[in-house]
Amino acid sequence: MPTNTILLLLLSIAIAGGLSYFQYFYKASSKSKVTKILAFLRFLSIFGILLLLINPILSRKTFETIKTPLAIVVDNSKSIADLKADKTSKELFEKLNANAYLKEKFDIQSYKFDSEFQSADEFDFTGTESKISEVAKNLKSSNKNLSYPTVLISDGNQTSGEDFVYSFDTKNKVYPLVVGDTTTYLDLKIVQVNANKYAFHKNKFPVEVFLQYAGNKSINTNFSISQGNSVLAKQTVAFSPSRKSQVVTVLLPADKVGLQLFTATISSSESEQNKYNNSKKFAVEVIDQRTEVALVSVINHPDVGALKRSIESNASRKVTIVKPKEINDLDKFNVLILYQPNGEFKQLFETNKNAKLNTWIITGTNSDYNLLNQYQNVFDFKMSSQKENYLASYESNFNLFALDNIGFENFPPLENPFGTITANENISVLLTSRIRNIETNSPLLAFSDNQGLRSAFLFGENSWKWREQNYLDKKEFTDFDLFVDKTIQFLATNNSKKSFIINHERFYNSGDALEITAQYFNKNYELDEKARLTISVTNTKTKQVKKYDLLRDSNAFKVSLDGLIAGQYTFTVKELNSNASYTNGFEILDFDIEKQFVNPDLTKLKQLASQTNGKAYVPNQIDDLVKILLANEDYKAVQKSIVKKTPIIDWIWLLILIAISLASEWFIRKYNGML
Repeated sequence: MPTNTILLLLLSIAIAGGLSYFQYFYKASSKSKVTKILAFLRFLSIFGILLLLINPILSRKTFETIKTPLAIVVDNSKSIADLKADKTSKELFEKLNANAYLKEKFDIQSYKFDSEFQSADEFDFTGTESKISEVAKNLKSSNKNLSYPTVLISDGNQTSGEDFVYSFDTKNKVYPLVVGDTTTYLDLKIVQVNANKYAFHKNKFPVEVFLQYAGNKSINTNFSISQGNSVLAKQTVAFSPSRKSQVVTVLLPADKVGLQLFTATISSSESEQNKYNNSKKFAVEVIDQRTEVALVSVINHPDVGALKRSIESNASRKVTIVKPKEINDLDKFNVLILYQPNGEFKQLFETNKNAKLNTWIITGTNSDYNLLNQYQNVFDFKMSSQKENYLASYESNFNLFALDNIGFENFPPLENPFGTITANENISVLLTSRIRNIETNSPLLAFSDNQGLRSAFLFGENSWKWREQNYLDKKEFTDFDLFVDKTIQFLATNNSKKSFIINHERFYNSGDALEITAQYFNKNYELDEKARLTISVTNTKTKQVKKYDLLRDSNAFKVSLDGLIAGQYTFTVKELNSNASYTNGFEILDFDIEKQFVNPDLTKLKQLASQTNGKAYVPNQIDDLVKILLANEDYKAVQKSIVKKTPIIDWIWLLILIAISLASEWFIRKYNGML
């Protein structure tokens, strides 16, 4: 307690004593027992008030020793068990965790990781992924601004995530304990298969296969791609100690429609310890569908070329640019794009009355609006000869199909005659028009679906500038091309609007996240947020059925089907209120990425150690690792002083004491007739 506080307390005692003496004893004729009690109570009251004002505080100083954290992180993935290193990993962890000298010097933190990172001191080595980069991320977060070592007990075989070598903080040393047999065994491996998800019937599609070899001698291997019992492609691939990877590209025929399952295999006459990674399955869905688009125009305009390039960016679309009088047969086309139709389009409009092809009408300064008023009933045009530039405004409530705002508001204006455009039926507007910053309340891009006959209308020319602006903003045409593709996709079918839109893949790899999303629409084609969706999943081989509820998530319903074994499945999504349903299927391919390894990745772990100024060790060098950790003077414990300040008396109790003292004095004086 400070000296000045002590002096104030002594002064308070003197003042309280002096005042109580002056009030009850100075020139008093009687010094009875009651007078002494009253004087004491007055002393307590005055001293309590002064004590409350002074508020004396006691300071207590304690010392706390803060040890340097030592993170011991164990790889809990399946690959550790496959390399027969699970027992060794546990023994290494227990030896480090139980070391009394390490406990004395460090604050030992034990963790495990596979696809996730978490605190643990027990391990089952059943993780389906190895994400070593997560270790670096979480350690940085939990030990901010600290200098600490990390012992990583792992085989170094990462199956997902960023490159872990450069993920760790270079200021904090990492000491990898490499588990698994580091002896190099001969091993052939298919690392990756690249193939398009879709191919067209009676065409050929490319498949790119990455092959890898581990060994110390030159060998010739047999590579093949088969479907069932049929070998579709076969060739010899040579490897050597200096050439340990190869890329093989083959063209496969798309002879059958539907989901086709293939197997890529590599083999040799040499014996291998692990043949699980010698084959990899992949699937391609062969579709017998190609959208033929007729782009009809009588003028040469940059819009025509831009539209053709955008549409044909999807390999399933083919665009034929023709003049109105050159079309002899509409049956071979799926969609008509009528670019700035004028009098020459009259016969084409007449022909399409019977063909009933879905059309996309694009107007401009050369369009004949009287002709349009005559041959279509969706809009009524009253246009002037004056030209105007129209900017776009995106309508977020548009739900005819899923399309994000790609920056339409920032695109250059489209040119069209000034006038009034009135809708004669229900339409869905994606873009409205504005002149400078003034909204016209007129559509710029709108869609119509009348009894299965679909139409799209774009009121303005120079949409090629939109595509160029998209490239300037994103350095690619992808967003604009996708926007055009969605428009063509809408027009390419005559089906009425569907109640269900289900998003799912036709095949998944075992262990992948398996999510199915669904949207359900009411009769007005509005997203029904109150829908009750369930899904029933059936294994076609075992006939086992599992049922789940789809949960609301943003603007869709979602279900996670993780945990299903490899095999073929059918599923039905059902809306319980209306009994509407959707049925389809998918296949889970038997693929375990953790079984792809025959050796630990010693090179990567040594790189990590070098990057962080640590050192890699093998299990029989654990004593050396302990000595290094104990001898490192950078990891000293820090003694931290903690000063705790507490008041001598709690102010609440002091107020209660003062109140009791004053009340007691008043009652005693009242009782004795001294008031």
